[in-house]
Amino acid sequence: MRITKGIIAAAGKGTRFLPVTRAIPKEMLPVVDKPIIQYIVEEFVSAGIKDIVIVTSSDYSVIENHFGHNTELEDHLRKSGKKQALQEMRRIADMANFIYIRQRGPYGNGTPCLNAAKIIGPEPFVYAFGDDLALSRSSFTKQMIEAYKKNPGIYLGAQDVQKDQVHKYGIISPKKGSKGGKGSTGEIKGVVEKPEAKNAPSNLANIGRFILPPEIFPVLAKKRLGKGGELWLIDAIHRLINTGKKAYYKRIERGRWYTTGDPISYLEAVRAFAQARPEFKNKLKHIFK
Repeated sequence: MRITKGIIAAAGKGTRFLPVTRAIPKEMLPVVDKPIIQYIVEEFVSAGIKDIVIVTSSDYSVIENHFGHNTELEDHLRKSGKKQALQEMRRIADMANFIYIRQRGPYGNGTPCLNAAKIIGPEPFVYAFGDDLALSRSSFTKQMIEAYKKNPGIYLGAQDVQKDQVHKYGIISPKKGSKGGKGSTGEIKGVVEKPEAKNAPSNLANIGRFILPPEIFPVLAKKRLGKGGELWLIDAIHRLINTGKKAYYKRIERGRWYTTGDPISYLEAVRAFAQARPEFKNKLKHIFK
């Protein structure tokens, strides 16, 4: 079955970015000349996603305005002869069919999926955390969908991290015989949340990209809260694995994952995305030593 629907979780409070996030969602913070969430949308669209559900916990008018047509701005650009800018504004608005819903229910990264269940329906779909970026030569979502086509199942995005960093992430536990987590893809037993280095089952961190089956919805609907009283997506995935559902990791190829969830990581992402732009690369050499 083709995957044409996706969910972006944009429901975080953004408290680590206060006071700027008093007025705008953290997913709208700029990375060079685009907001964070636009990179994720473009990654989805490049992979063939047509319908994108954006789940937010607050007023989503800023996000909705960004991806909608602005007739006043478009008219101004047309009269000013700024054809390229006009074309770009129209391209952004026409990239996909956008659906906006407000998060309802318990706090946690499983809730946006549950909220979008009726829109997604009985189809597999992609799911992204709204503050995780993938800088790669080809859309990471497309890489994951290509792996899914060859071997359907649950897919978790993954990237190698240093051994002394595993305590910061959910670490993938590869199934015996799946190349020990060394291949581009492999079957998994589950995810161990923030283990000590000596207890880590691999150095593969689970990053904020998933391909999920519709069977995830009834599991989430039971609202079995986990750590911190939150509804965790990975807990629901573990329950599906325990019923015999196959799950795999997909390592990002020719690229790297960047989280933007805190100011330092955000600045690291801004630097990487700026340096990846040919028109900026040489000009930035004297700024980024």
